[in-house]
Amino acid sequence: MNGGTRKLLAWPRTLFARLMLILLVGLVLAQGLSFGLVMLERREVADRLMLGNLEMDVASSVAMLDMLPADKRAAWLDRVRRQNYSYRLDAGTPGEPPRSERARRAVDTIAQALQGRYEVTASTQPGSNRFQVHLRLRDGNPLTIDVHPSGTLLSAWLPVLLAVQLALLVGCAWMAVRLATRPLNQLAAAAENLGPDLKADRLPESGPAEVAHAATAFNAMQARIAGYLAERVQILAAISHDLQTPITRMRLRVDLMEPSEMQEKLYNDLRAMEQLVREGVAYARTLHGGTEVQARIDPDALLDSLAGDYLDAGHAVAVEGRAGAPILTRPQALRRILTNLIDNAVKFGGEVTLAVSRQADGGLAIAVLDRGPGIPEEELDRVMQPFYRLETSRNRGTGGTGLGLAIAQQLTQALGGTLTLANRDGGGLQATLTLPA
Repeated sequence: MNGGTRKLLAWPRTLFARLMLILLVGLVLAQGLSFGLVMLERREVADRLMLGNLEMDVASSVAMLDMLPADKRAAWLDRVRRQNYSYRLDAGTPGEPPRSERARRAVDTIAQALQGRYEVTASTQPGSNRFQVHLRLRDGNPLTIDVHPSGTLLSAWLPVLLAVQLALLVGCAWMAVRLATRPLNQLAAAAENLGPDLKADRLPESGPAEVAHAATAFNAMQARIAGYLAERVQILAAISHDLQTPITRMRLRVDLMEPSEMQEKLYNDLRAMEQLVREGVAYARTLHGGTEVQARIDPDALLDSLAGDYLDAGHAVAVEGRAGAPILTRPQALRRILTNLIDNAVKFGGEVTLAVSRQADGGLAIAVLDRGPGIPEEELDRVMQPFYRLETSRNRGTGGTGLGLAIAQQLTQALGGTLTLANRDGGGLQATLTLPA
């Protein structure tokens, strides 16, 4: 079996399609079986009716024709003709004896009806289901009974009725499968919409018992996770607040020291501690979610403003491409994401380019390009983790806390977008922020 055939015979991936396929196949088979049984029963009824007519009618018709003078018999042939058989005053058409069960039963019925008064033979007609019964009357003249069984009688309304029944069953099956799978789709959508702020709408706890139970469990899980996260944010905020006082006292004491190399080292350590506390609180806030309201902004103006700020600070940042249309987003979160990405690019890559483009689905892509040392391929995913630093050029010696990319990643998820990292051909890193349409 080739690949194309395997693809055609592949099992559907969605639960809805699988259930519909199973039900449709079962319904079609059941309807086909019912139709076959109906047709079989109608054929048996038609056979019994024909054999009954043969038994009662043939004996009297043959006896009448036998009593008539030979020159009068032809005038009576049309009168004794029936729907399934007729009479001929000749020897008929020679042929092989009937082989079908239906024909043999008819021949036996005719022979029994004639009660052995005539010698009966039979032959089949090539290429049809017709057969003939041959006998000779008392005066020696031949008589042939030409039997042409009718096909199974099928009323015109029967196929229509079966089609309507099948359509009704398919409609009911579609409704049942849809009702059964809709809660799963709602649960999946709720899970996908559950962002870092854990403020997604609660699932309705209604419907069948199993669905209501699953919705209740999901809502409870969401509430527990939100509670755990809020508790940890409060702990981190309290720690950062409490650290401010000893750090301030330490700075005052360092200020009172005589200028020396030791004083400069202490200043550096204190600045690192302050930055770590600030970045930790910022990361906790991105996990907890923000209260910023979405607004329609001009991304081109935002990027030009950012590039201008960095140019004023002496960093080479250029913008390529245009968005061409406003977008609905959280302006401060978007600015924070771009600032973190540009800061990393400036720190490790020198010159930075902001490449803006529209996606085929209408989304907006902003790529931050640098020519720095890049990141090993096996580390591209791990650098998104909080407090993770590379042991090469991007380490503690650069003054980073390992939270810049983690904060950018969390804020990107809060905006419903994606953030990906990739090494550039010729060296450097490309961080691509994609926002939905």
